[in-house]
Amino acid sequence: MLQPACDTPPLPPVLLSFLALRSKPEEIQQQIVRETFHLVLKRDDNICNFLEGGSLIGGSDYKLIYRHYATLYFVFCVDSSESELGILDLIQVFVETLDKCFENVCELDLIFHMDKVHYILQEVVMGGMVLETNMNEIVAQIEAQNKLEKSEGGLSAAPARAVSAVKNINLPEIPRNINIGDINIKVPNLSQFV
Repeated sequence: MLQPACDTPPLPPVLLSFLALRSKPEEIQQQIVRETFHLVLKRDDNICNFLEGGSLIGGSDYKLIYRHYATLYFVFCVDSSESELGILDLIQVFVETLDKCFENVCELDLIFHMDKVHYILQEVVMGGMVLETNMNEIVAQIEAQNKLEKSEGGLSAAPARAVSAVKNINLPEIPRNINIGDINIKVPNLSQFV
């Protein structure tokens, strides 16, 4: 996804997933984003949504396929053997799924819920392979994940659960000496802290 701007360099993309380029330095990745941004942004809205990849992406071996929704650009870079219409359909499924999950998705949803957006993308595509295009199935998986997170209380509740678990340990008495091999540890009286 690329954020539009006037003639200024692009802001960092809201969602960036480099499957084949993860080993490249961040500077190269930023140059690729910049080049992609300029290739897509300079195109008129009446022109098709497919274009040849830029020089940093791999030229004619790769295609950029994009959709523009309001202020968001969704750009997929694929090899030349992929079906352009299939990728456009994949982008449509991804955006509609985001829209269902966030109720009118906008930039702020993508910024503040990056982990959820990545999870949705991984439900659709993983390792360059399309896994699922049935929007109802994807949304069902997202809802199941949300239920699981709620039942666990989220990560913020983990320290409290750990403390309560330790408090609920039924020890007949608090050990005063702990012996581990040659190490002898004396445990101080902790009753004043309980």
